[in-house]
Amino acid sequence: AIGVVGAGGVATAVLGATGVARPPAASPTPSPAATATGMPGHAASPTAAARATGSPPAGMVDHDAAAAAVVKRFVEGEWQKVTPYGTQPLEPRTEGEARVFEMTIQEISHRIDALKAPVKALGYNGTWPGPTLRVVEGDLVRATFRNELTETTCVHFHGQRLPNNMDGVPQVTQDPIQPGASFTYEFVARSTGSHMYHSHHNATDQVGRGLLGAFIVDPRDPEERPDRKYGVTQDIVWISNDTLGGFTINGRGFPATKPITAKLGERIYIRFMNEGVMMHPWHLHGTPMRIVARDGYALGSAAFTCDTLGVNPGERWDAVVDCDEPGVWAFHCHVLPHAEGRDGMFGMVTALIVS
Repeated sequence: AIGVVGAGGVATAVLGATGVARPPAASPTPSPAATATGMPGHAASPTAAARATGSPPAGMVDHDAAAAAVVKRFVEGEWQKVTPYGTQPLEPRTEGEARVFEMTIQEISHRIDALKAPVKALGYNGTWPGPTLRVVEGDLVRATFRNELTETTCVHFHGQRLPNNMDGVPQVTQDPIQPGASFTYEFVARSTGSHMYHSHHNATDQVGRGLLGAFIVDPRDPEERPDRKYGVTQDIVWISNDTLGGFTINGRGFPATKPITAKLGERIYIRFMNEGVMMHPWHLHGTPMRIVARDGYALGSAAFTCDTLGVNPGERWDAVVDCDEPGVWAFHCHVLPHAEGRDGMFGMVTALIVS
């Protein structure tokens, strides 16, 4: 049975007496974490002594309780408590032939999860990541960025074929944007697919602190867009980062990461983007991913199927997932120190919930 928790529709496995999610079907000797969380996975099984007595060995109880408490926060929809959530689409206005975006670069207070203290971060239009900018191939893009920081900055549209003076590299193609000043980037969107925009000035610090976002260019031919080409019903932006505040998906760490919820039989589209400084191999339990594009370029006959996809810094990969197995499926970075410790899961972990 699958339940629903909260306004966000966070579906969970069958709940035990404690209110902590339990797996739909237990294995003969489930691990404590699997029993507590409903996410089959990586925790070690109890020792023989623990199985004999029905109690974990000394020193193990607190770790299991902590792990269960973290998952309970995820089940109860912690992602809804740490607003505003980044990657929300920003509708451009139309000026003649141009699609116009207005962006403000500013310091923000940002929470990785509801229990951690806010961090002093940077954002576009008040969020980390910034809003998702989406246009159609051939559109004239006009994006004005106003710098409200106390330091200079620039913006680079990563993956786009641009006029050189619009490339956003300080001291190379433009002067940095001074505090209180604005700069307008104008170009025709020629490179279709999944791309990014981010600071290209003091970038280790500025991107790491939140100056990043998704830039998506849909093909001019509607039949080549994911909803028609692949029959997908959800189009999901997934930006990883691994600097300020730890390991995050769309600016949040588990248990405040937002789950992916889908109906049984639904097909979804995921755009993996790595804005960090480390490689992250994303592993989906329970069902494979069909990888159909890299860095905005369709793979065509070179498309491949996997359950673990390594995404290097700066790369974008697009995946199609058929949600044909019901349940709560862990979805995490498989560099395990990015996702799990003695007190349970953290950081780069979420779930695909199929009901």
